[in-house]
Amino acid sequence: MTLRKQLVAVAMTGALAGGGLAATTTSAGAAVQGELTAQSCYGSAKNYTKKEDFHLVPLPSQTPDFFKTTANCADINIKTNSNRYVKVCFYKSNGDLNYCQDDYEYAEKDTWKVIATDVNNGVKFRFYFKITATATGEYAA
Repeated sequence: MTLRKQLVAVAMTGALAGGGLAATTTSAGAAVQGELTAQSCYGSAKNYTKKEDFHLVPLPSQTPDFFKTTANCADINIKTNSNRYVKVCFYKSNGDLNYCQDDYEYAEKDTWKVIATDVNNGVKFRFYFKITATATGEYAA
């Protein structure tokens, strides 16, 4: 059963129990809003390529030299071409390293994975992979 059908079923149960029609409309509206946000975020996804023997994407010598978060997504998401461990390193506006996440997240092949949550717009970042093998995929931020 889809998430929308589950929400409608729960809302209808509430309406039958005296919860009212307003709860049905609000629940269904929340599901649609969440779906639109995800479509907007992933719909603006961009490709990346990680060269062999390196951990970082993008490299300082590549164009662009940093990825930047946008208003399209509240989080930093990645979809890899193979199972990978990845974390995010954040950079100051002048390009100096600010910090890297302590822990790697396991990103399963061909599945969107949130790597960092609630990140402000315009933040510079790079992905840091645990292994140095060549990799490609998509990111949305």
